[in-house]
Amino acid sequence: MDDVTGSIRTQVLDRSPRLWPLLARGAFLSPFKRPRTGVTAPRTRLVLPGLRIDLGKLAAYERACGFGVGADELPITYPHVLGFPLVMRLMSERAFPLPLLGLVHTSIGITRRKATAATGEYELAVYVDELLPHRRGTEAVVMTEMRAGGELVWESRSTYLARHRTPEGSTGGPTAPEERKPLPVVAEWALAGDVGRRYGAASGDRNPIHLHPLTARLFGFPRAIAHGMWTVARCLAEHGTPQAAVVRAEFRAPVLLPGTVSYGAEGAAFELRGAGGRLHLSGEVLPVL
Repeated sequence: MDDVTGSIRTQVLDRSPRLWPLLARGAFLSPFKRPRTGVTAPRTRLVLPGLRIDLGKLAAYERACGFGVGADELPITYPHVLGFPLVMRLMSERAFPLPLLGLVHTSIGITRRKATAATGEYELAVYVDELLPHRRGTEAVVMTEMRAGGELVWESRSTYLARHRTPEGSTGGPTAPEERKPLPVVAEWALAGDVGRRYGAASGDRNPIHLHPLTARLFGFPRAIAHGMWTVARCLAEHGTPQAAVVRAEFRAPVLLPGTVSYGAEGAAFELRGAGGRLHLSGEVLPVL
């Protein structure tokens, strides 16, 4: 069902899309898309009403990310997983001007306004808010919203970067991280080579760069890399979040698998560092004001 309001077309879905066909379509269309400055986002909003949580899939996700299993409250990052198939549907469309292959998830901001029960019923909505110039290309800003009984209870703002040549003097996007004193190390994690496969099975995100060294090498990585959303979820499982919270995280560098990383935290801030102190992820957890 489609509804056109102003310049935004709302499309109501009767089920969550299957990810594999979307990833295949996005991969097929990617070579035909030429990212460039000045492109515009398609004005489509996808809505999935009547969503109920598959508790078996939720438990697999909780185990993969280090959350406690069986709590009635959803992990603060889980609605991102629920909305991911809708995001992939938008990004794999011909109307989306950036190639799906090569898009890099650069940041996420999450606001949870109240506890979200695992046994609740929700409505999901996803849309591309805007495409912004970035010093390294073009960045897509993707919004995901989750409602219960018509009330907005959770929302996120993700940015995805498509690298391409830009006019000289282009600006935009976060600046390179300043050299700063690492946060106190709270834990060290030895990450197995199958972290990406386990998270992919739990989340549905089976991007080949996360699954196996051979498929990762096709995209320029020496080994498989951890999902960015696994790294932030693992940190938040350790850090903890209040029922109403704002989370902001920036993905700075990929985490190669297998490998060892250090989780640091102090107050609201948290981070993940690798060998030699390389910063992979920085973030913070704040109260909702």
